[in-house]
Amino acid sequence: MKNFVQPGDTLTLTPAANVAAGAGYLFGAGLFGVATDAVASGTPGEFITEGVVTLAKTSALAIDVGDRVFWVPGSSAVNKTSAAQVCIGVAVAAAANPSPTVKIKLGAYLPAAT
Repeated sequence: MKNFVQPGDTLTLTPAANVAAGAGYLFGAGLFGVATDAVASGTPGEFITEGVVTLAKTSALAIDVGDRVFWVPGSSAVNKTSAAQVCIGVAVAAAANPSPTVKIKLGAYLPAAT
């Protein structure tokens, strides 16, 4: 196929802020990635956009398997609040209240309840 570029599970992207290895970053309004290595602001770096990762979460929050998780840019963590936040994936393991992290499948977006 002539128009195939790459699989897309890892992308070279340029963040507008420093991103630590293993930390998430939201590019624009809807492209989320996790840095494979530390990436300096304004410098291209590798970000995974698919797969299962462990990310920081709001500690005082229980998350169940299958819950949609949303990126909280100011805290560089995830929670379950959809208002004014971007869904970045779905929890693949339960995370208790309190606990610091949750395992999520990136890019596994479920439609909002109607």
